[in-house]
Amino acid sequence: MENTPVSVAEAVALVNQTLDYAFPTLVVEGEIASFKVNQGKFVFFDLKDDEASLGCFMMVFQLRTVLETGMRVQVVAVPKLTAWGKFSLTVRDVRPVGEGSIKRAFELLRGKLEKEGLFAPERKRPLPSFPGRIAVISSIQAAGYADFMRILDERWGGVDVQVAHVQVQGGAAPGQMVRALAYFNAQPELADVVVMIRGGGSADDLAAFNDEALVRAIAASRIPTLVGVGHEIDETLADYAADVRSATPSHAAQLVVPNKHDVLRAMRGQLSQVMQRVEAQVEETSLTIRSYVRQMFELVEGALSEVARELDHRRTVLLALDPKNVLERGYAIVRGDDRVGGRIEVERAHNVVIAEVTHVTAKN
Repeated sequence: MENTPVSVAEAVALVNQTLDYAFPTLVVEGEIASFKVNQGKFVFFDLKDDEASLGCFMMVFQLRTVLETGMRVQVVAVPKLTAWGKFSLTVRDVRPVGEGSIKRAFELLRGKLEKEGLFAPERKRPLPSFPGRIAVISSIQAAGYADFMRILDERWGGVDVQVAHVQVQGGAAPGQMVRALAYFNAQPELADVVVMIRGGGSADDLAAFNDEALVRAIAASRIPTLVGVGHEIDETLADYAADVRSATPSHAAQLVVPNKHDVLRAMRGQLSQVMQRVEAQVEETSLTIRSYVRQMFELVEGALSEVARELDHRRTVLLALDPKNVLERGYAIVRGDDRVGGRIEVERAHNVVIAEVTHVTAKN
């Protein structure tokens, strides 16, 4: 039985339909060759090994890291037959694999973002000393998350912790973390700090934290960010973009909240210093008041002594002018009619003499 003829376009459509059914997606690993970007929008490269080569196509906005010829990568792609009869892979996701390629992609993207100023020290913000609300982006099934929460509770209880459960490795991880970060930044009441954590792993495991979109989202966060990924020796671009980088998830918990015992000791020390200053001030004030009181007593005593001296002087004067004392000194008081024939009374200290005036002479 002969096949019914179809048009070229129909043939292409049938082939693509078959490919879609048989291979909805392909995960292919190989080395990049002939990498180029056209018009700033379209990315073309070949994926090759020692025996074959496949053409690949993707849009620039889909690139999540910097690629170059010679890198070994793994692509997630849809096989397609183009209208011009060329077979190619339409790439949905691509990531470097192998230590050399991962390191090279890391260095290229770091250089690019560094030139843009995303890692500049002056962009870094300090973390709040006593956060009341902490947003956490992590996998709640990971050991690093459990360590973080345990240490957080031991060091400082009563914190409102909001958790976004995401994948922290694999192709879907960067997008989930970007969306979680966007969610926390869109809340009407922002958290005090966003913590992004993941335990240790291989370079492939940590590759999600070198995703360009994620790194840019961290740098653009309205909320101060703390990233604790891997072990102490691990470095990711997310670390560089964060306001504060911690060596491990456990270290992140130590950085984000203080130790309550240290705070209590510091408060006791400060209270002791305040009490000492208060006691010293009270003592100083007491000495000043006592000095003022002594001065006042001295002034009062001086004034009283002056008054006493004045009273003694006046008493002496009054005693000297007392008629009785005058009489004791031999004087007499004469009362009565001082005309000739008149009767007078002469009072002396111890008697009174009654006499008649017989003669009155005027004084010159």
